[in-house]
Amino acid sequence: MALSKETLYQIALTHIKGMNLLLAKTLLAKTGHASDIFREKGESLQNLCGLKTQIFNSETIQKAFDTANKEIDFIEKNHITPIFFTDPEYPARLAECIDAPALLYYRGTANLNSPKILSIVGTRHATNYGRGFCQTLLQELSLWFPDLLIVSGLAYGIDICAHREALNNNLQTIGILAHGMNTLYPSTHRKTAAEMLSHGGLLTEYSSQHPVHKGNFVARNRIVAGISDATLIVESAEKGGSLITADIAESYHRDVFALPGNIQNEYSKGCNQLIRKNKAALITSAQDIADAMCWTIVEKKPKQASLFPELNDTEALLMNILEEKGECQINQLTIASNLPTSQVLANLLELEFKGMIRPYPGGIYRKL
Repeated sequence: MALSKETLYQIALTHIKGMNLLLAKTLLAKTGHASDIFREKGESLQNLCGLKTQIFNSETIQKAFDTANKEIDFIEKNHITPIFFTDPEYPARLAECIDAPALLYYRGTANLNSPKILSIVGTRHATNYGRGFCQTLLQELSLWFPDLLIVSGLAYGIDICAHREALNNNLQTIGILAHGMNTLYPSTHRKTAAEMLSHGGLLTEYSSQHPVHKGNFVARNRIVAGISDATLIVESAEKGGSLITADIAESYHRDVFALPGNIQNEYSKGCNQLIRKNKAALITSAQDIADAMCWTIVEKKPKQASLFPELNDTEALLMNILEEKGECQINQLTIASNLPTSQVLANLLELEFKGMIRPYPGGIYRKL
């Protein structure tokens, strides 16, 4: 990949200590291009942006260019695309955020300006409840919105579950990294990350020369929140990175959703707290998200009845009950059918295999 010479100046600019998006915008507005900034004398630059502290001097500029040259070599060798905030490929939603990075490093195929983008984050200690909800949610969303882009942080727990379920359902998914592309944390997610490169991608504000620091993991949450239309918190303890992401999303005036859970469960307390304080809308299904976001659901044409597998008497009975009631819990189906629970469960499993029904959190079943 051949990079323009201007890219070198853009990367060098981001390596000037004290540089941020607002300052970079101010400088470019008065000079035109990143290369023009470095043609100005230090004192002139100070006056241009009204800085009291000297951040442009021969030593810092030389150091920035040395780092930028090394980075150019790295990104060309590894097929990484640097995206400056003035580039049309820069995420437009993120550009609206005052603390967005001036430059991003991207490796992947997904459109960072996809029509619909949803961030899904949660605890590292995901429960079966949280993982099951992710699975069901993304199955449904993929049917209704095949162009949906899923964003998360590639961390343990809910994050990696969201990425994997997106891939399983043919949805594009982006992982926001808290380090440069020269490494991957956690390394156990390397296989999933490799799959995402051809069906989504990896995105970071950190160059390969930037040291990995624990503070980066908090900082990257603003990209997770800022790049998307809405952020969904699936599970969280009373304190954690997911709640920070929710607060950031709220500050950006983005929609925040949370999955409610058992009040005794440690990893539902954070979500319940967000809902209680009106910081997040209560979400229990893909339908809730579609309604909240005003996303129009285009139903796929149902299969012809002749294509459905033949049902035995018990399966037909359960389908009739679900047809009448819309949805049922297992105990309701047991009472309505007057059958043993074990027999109901066995037939529900068969109906699920046949693509006739779908299970939901809380032991609820619905007819497809």
